[in-house]
Amino acid sequence: MAEIVTIRGDRELLARTQHLFSSVREEFVCAARDLDTWPRPDARRAARARVRDSGTRQIRKLLSPASLADESSREHLSELIDEGARVRIAAAPLPHETIIIDRRYAILAGVDTPGGREYTVTTAPALVGGVHALFEAAWETATDLKVFLRGEQPLLDPDSRTVLRALGSGATDETAARELGMSLRTYRRRVAELLNTLDAASRFQAGVRAGELGLSP
Repeated sequence: MAEIVTIRGDRELLARTQHLFSSVREEFVCAARDLDTWPRPDARRAARARVRDSGTRQIRKLLSPASLADESSREHLSELIDEGARVRIAAAPLPHETIIIDRRYAILAGVDTPGGREYTVTTAPALVGGVHALFEAAWETATDLKVFLRGEQPLLDPDSRTVLRALGSGATDETAARELGMSLRTYRRRVAELLNTLDAASRFQAGVRAGELGLSP
């Protein structure tokens, strides 16, 4: 593989790097905003299976607080810990995904677009080393998952997330309710429930609190 390669789309990425995921021996680290590192579920499952079956000695995952916003994600992370992985929650939201394999390969994900994501795969020692150093710095300031959960990270169901996005859009209650297919009364009740969940005294404070927790749309 050339020192730096650009790959477009999940399927192409898996096809061209599957041997890397299967060859992990010492360390697999991943920094991501949430558990959907790749948008396509089939590619995601295949990559996880290859890493799991590779026999790697150490798996570390660094995630944004947004990764804990639903119960299924929490359960999945707990299962990873039971299998020997180490999981920490970053102090601030992480923008894009990064995977480092045995400190020899780094995969950097670009912004998700309608045409698919663009990925950069590199074996350049200086670049891989620099990315790994940044990961370590973020890892050191992150909080162990079990400790973080004791801080009562709030759960947001899909409806609450929809309301949060509506609040962030700046739309009036009437407009937001109409766009979401709710009555005005139901929408305002959902807003009140969201403020209560986020322990916020106002809509502005709810937005700030959501940002702190990595839950902003």
